[in-house]
Amino acid sequence: MGTKWSAAPWGTALTLVTVMAATAAPAAAHGQAPDRARLAQRVVLTNADNGRSVTASLGDDVEVRLTGYRKDGLTWTWSTPASSDSTVLRRTAGRTAPNGDASATFRVEHDGTATITAQRHCRPDAGHLCPLMITPWKVTVEVK
Repeated sequence: MGTKWSAAPWGTALTLVTVMAATAAPAAAHGQAPDRARLAQRVVLTNADNGRSVTASLGDDVEVRLTGYRKDGLTWTWSTPASSDSTVLRRTAGRTAPNGDASATFRVEHDGTATITAQRHCRPDAGHLCPLMITPWKVTVEVK
């Protein structure tokens, strides 16, 4: 009888080594260790974040979600959030909704500091009057 050889264990081991080398190669080609690559983050800000300061990094997205409200025939609506410095925080999306909500997304482009602002104002129903007031919303974003 002849001897039978099985290549399965060696073939599997070689495949694992090949896969491991292939996944480490892209990071090593860019001069980075595979475990040190940083993924972009998303910072989400809401009504409650008014007056805060936050830190972000290059490539991050900062999302603002402001909620309007309706009471006693008055709708309190937000303006579309805006950046004080579009070279630091570039707005990539922004909208307002009929119910008073507003949202925007900003991409962190450069080091520095920028503020994101919006204003809430009143829209009255027929037969109602709004108080003469505007409520500001502001968050400072420091990019490091």
